[in-house]
Amino acid sequence: MTAPIPRDIPDLPPISGIPAPVTSVVPATAVVAPARRPLAAAGRALVALAAAAAVVTEMVLGSPLRAFSHFSVQSTALVAVVFAASARRAWSARRPLPSLVTGGTVLYAVITALVYHLILMKDATAFSMTMTPTGAPATPTGWLPLTNVAFHTAIPLAVVADWLLLTRPSTPRLSHAAAWLLYPLTYLAFTLGRAALLTPDWPAPYLYPFLDVDRHGYKSVLGNALLLGLAFYALSLLLIAVDHLRPDPVHPRRGRPDRHDRRPENRISSPATGGLK
Repeated sequence: MTAPIPRDIPDLPPISGIPAPVTSVVPATAVVAPARRPLAAAGRALVALAAAAAVVTEMVLGSPLRAFSHFSVQSTALVAVVFAASARRAWSARRPLPSLVTGGTVLYAVITALVYHLILMKDATAFSMTMTPTGAPATPTGWLPLTNVAFHTAIPLAVVADWLLLTRPSTPRLSHAAAWLLYPLTYLAFTLGRAALLTPDWPAPYLYPFLDVDRHGYKSVLGNALLLGLAFYALSLLLIAVDHLRPDPVHPRRGRPDRHDRRPENRISSPATGGLK
């Protein structure tokens, strides 16, 4: 006659010299596939279309090379590309773009709006994306006033709204803040090098008045660039902090996807105590 099987089998004693296994929590995104989001896809497609239309209009009605040399036009072109890719991913239920890309896009759009409204608008006669043949700033006419509003106000607001209302927190790393500054630094080198390579008879070689070496000298221009760089770095840290603290607008009841103490829902058994259901 065999002995009855005990209901509770005691745990085996640990073997000396072998470390205990590390508890691993599988994130919910690795188990549950993302769902299609047609409304988010449609909104991002509209933003991408508006950004592309503004860039094309500015380049067609003005000088294409000069227009695309502006930071605002380049950042808007980036918005068009990134939002088109995000719209496709939201429509086809694919993984969202990495935070390094989406966070950088938000940062550059915010930089475009803040620099224009806080610095360039203080002296509207000293800056204009439209120039006369002599290089003097000109008042935009026709469709150009609309593109000016799109570059510096409408598109940045749409990007921030999508980030806050339609994008799940992606918890970017602190190292992303330094990586995001590579583009502004590259643009600074580009715009100074561009002005140095242009011939003296080229009208208005410097695109922004605070980067005009002929007027302020290299010492003042590099000082302005340093102050702006520190401000951009602080702004990037602020965006990272907000992205870590803000709630999830897509699935507020499921919690944030970056929480390691949050386990995915058990789709096999009930959360109640008992055996396998």
